[in-house]
Amino acid sequence: MNIKTTIATVSLLSVMAFGASAAQLVTGDQTQNLQPAGTVTISGTAGSPMDYRAELSHKADEQGASAYKVIEARTGDNYHITAQLYK
Repeated sequence: MNIKTTIATVSLLSVMAFGASAAQLVTGDQTQNLQPAGTVTISGTAGSPMDYRAELSHKADEQGASAYKVIEARTGDNYHITAQLYK
């Protein structure tokens, strides 16, 4: 039982730490006071909306962005998503 509790706690803390430093998804209204900083694109054959957000956030972080807004999205058997980055 202690191992399960420890794993659950570490997992929760990892998610919280990732969310605290990750670029945030924003809407059009929220971008008005932000500076555009390029775009990123992800694509693949399988995934969930949470996977897409995590990958976009990771790519935005790599580019030094604090936020991103999805500007194009095609999903289905294959997905292709483009996001505008903001600092």
